[in-house]
Amino acid sequence: MAKFVIKGGKKLSGSVTVNTAKNSTVSLIIAALINRGITRLKNVPAIEEVNRLVEVLVSLSVPVKKEGNDLLIGPVKHIDFKNINVVAAQKTRSIVMMIGALAGRLPSYNIPQAGGCRLGSRTVKPHLYALEKLGLNIATEKDKYVVSVKKLKPAKIILYETGDTVTENVLMAAAQTVGETTIKFCSANYMVQDTCHFLERLGVKIEGIGTSTLRVHGLASVNKNVEYEISEDPIEAMFFISIAATTNSALTIKRCPIDFLELELLKLEKMGYQFEITKKYKGRNGLTNLVDIETKPSKLKALEEKIHALPFPGINQDNLPFFVPIATVARGETLIHDWTYENRAIYYPELNRLNANVTLMDPHRVEVEGPTKLVAAEVVCPQALRPAAIILVAMLAAEGTSTLYNVYPIHRGYEKLEERLSALGADIKLVEE
Repeated sequence: MAKFVIKGGKKLSGSVTVNTAKNSTVSLIIAALINRGITRLKNVPAIEEVNRLVEVLVSLSVPVKKEGNDLLIGPVKHIDFKNINVVAAQKTRSIVMMIGALAGRLPSYNIPQAGGCRLGSRTVKPHLYALEKLGLNIATEKDKYVVSVKKLKPAKIILYETGDTVTENVLMAAAQTVGETTIKFCSANYMVQDTCHFLERLGVKIEGIGTSTLRVHGLASVNKNVEYEISEDPIEAMFFISIAATTNSALTIKRCPIDFLELELLKLEKMGYQFEITKKYKGRNGLTNLVDIETKPSKLKALEEKIHALPFPGINQDNLPFFVPIATVARGETLIHDWTYENRAIYYPELNRLNANVTLMDPHRVEVEGPTKLVAAEVVCPQALRPAAIILVAMLAAEGTSTLYNVYPIHRGYEKLEERLSALGADIKLVEE
């Protein structure tokens, strides 16, 4: 157990560099199980979600080694479920992608029921409907998925819903299915594109990357030594943009993946937010379009229209919560519609403990009235990453000394956050209990 103690209300300054993407990383760690050779993932973020997946892989007798910021996985010659670390597996919803990743490796296996963020009902039925088309037989039991595979066969698949994880899961299975598999209503989000590019590095041909229809030309097996540079995290970029806007600070945020932030920045611009894109360049993988953003102190006003998420290229569903603390310092009423999850919006009124004015209208919508003067408080982190992160954002803007308890959900997705915020002038301490 650990807590953050924050003396807020300070203007921050300086520059911060966006790390590689959490959601891409967890997908690629699992996708590495497809490869019988050695996979080197470069610049892996040092976060708890990664630690849990590494614990699971090690418990499956998969060689995993850390070299600097890189993670070496393999050679994956043998996968043994006898001693699987169920506790670690249950702490990350990403574990569900092992259903697809192991489809071409084992005739039968059991995957622990998924955990991760508590965001209400997050059905796995879209995964099951799609994977069954490829020849997987999946039975859902109380605490696990029982999977058996006779023979993988290519198929034309329409996803039951457009989701990031379900798209990745089906991609991994299709990559091991000889022939052409067509997947429609795919997510084209950043982590899906990363997964596609990694699978291409393994020799799998994929058509339609960045669109809602993917055509995957699978291989019977893969045995290659490969390395892959993970793309930067647009959600972390938005986290620091939110901090800059809510604390009214001038920050330089480096290595922002602009293709996945354009609509968020446009909405902020129409709210009166001032910023400048000062540099444009390619990421280390040669694929990601990056920019540096200089933010400026701004007087914000609420948008007349609601702010809501949509599949890419809409506002990212994980970026939507960061508009809540921003709206607390904007003049007027902001309607935020979080339709994706049944129970994520219920966490947003936690900001009222810091003197925000957030009204929960129903399980999906909140109305935020601003501007309000945020003040210090003691709050326990919700068991959901982004709602926990926005409380931290608000505490940095709130005058006085705040305490944020049980910060494991934040460490699931953000690396050495207290050190990076301190470098910007924040008064934040991590206290182990």
